[in-house]
Order: sequence, then C-alpha cells, then structure tokens
Amino acid sequence: MDLQESCIESSVVYEGCLLHVKKDRVRLPDGSDSVREYITHPGAVAVLALNDNGNLIMERQYRYGPRREFFEIPAGKIDHGEDTLITGQRELLEETGYVAREWQHLATTWPCIGYADERIEYYLARGLTQQVQTLDEGEFLEVFELSLTDALEWIRVGKINDSKTIIGIFWLEKHLANWHC
Repeated sequence: MDLQESCIESSVVYEGCLLHVKKDRVRLPDGSDSVREYITHPGAVAVLALNDNGNLIMERQYRYGPRREFFEIPAGKIDHGEDTLITGQRELLEETGYVAREWQHLATTWPCIGYADERIEYYLARGLTQQVQTLDEGEFLEVFELSLTDALEWIRVGKINDSKTIIGIFWLEKHLANWHC
C-alpha cells in the first residue's frame, strides 16, 4: 500500500529567524485532500562528549519556552549547507570550550514527526582538550562533568528530562556496552 502524501499547494504561515510554520494542502493515498500544518527546522547536532576519565560534558541551561532550567548535552542547529560533523565541532567548542580528536556518528532521530521536520544527528566525541568557551551572544549556560552512571540515575529520577539528552545518553550507554547498531 502506498502511504505517500503529495503536496498540492503550500503557504508560509509564519517565517521566523529559526522556525517557519507552513500550511500545505495535500493529496492523500486514497485520492482525497487534507491539510497539513508543520514547522520547518534546519536540524541540529547533539554531542556526547566524553572526557578521558569517562565523564560526560554536560550543560545546565535555562530554556525560555518551558520557562525552566534543564540539564543537557551540548547541541545546536545546523547552519545552512553545513556538514553535521562541522556543526558538532563548532557547537562543542562554542558551548563548552572543548575540542575533540575523535568523532563518531551514533544515530539520527526525528523528535517531533507529527508537526516538524527537525532531525537531530548524534555524535560521540572523545580525546577532549579544553580551550576557550565562545558562547553566542545572549547564550548563558554552566558546563559541568557527570558520570554515565549518574546521568542514567538522573534520567531515572527525572532530573534529566530533555528528550534529546535522554536519547543521546541511552545511545551512548548501548554504544559503550558494544551494542551493535
């Protein structure tokens, strides 16, 4: 059975600096028409940065939408035309001040498939060296280390509740246990 929907007509409802909201009229697999509203997003890269001691490099950051602080792995949006590895390297340095010698792609996820086209690319970064943190203007965060055991416990008790961070830490746990993905 063909489940593909095809766009008949598309309009931009809102165009922001980061997000765009679109409304499309689509043809459904049975030939009827419907409407799809969705957000376009450039995508993001999330980095699981491991120090030589095995600790994760984490961030504590206030997020305006939910109006609270979160514990997160370093991450940021992909600039137009930018290779995702370059995004990860740039974001790790900007947000944490670290550079890594070794990079490995772990996974790609689509966090909001019901209403957005955003994807998140996950990378493992090792062989870290501390340099200078260069936060973007208006960006404020605290960088700290956390063991994988503690990170998993923080997920279990709800202290880490950011979905990209939970997914990344679970991927890291499986990868380190030599799970074949």
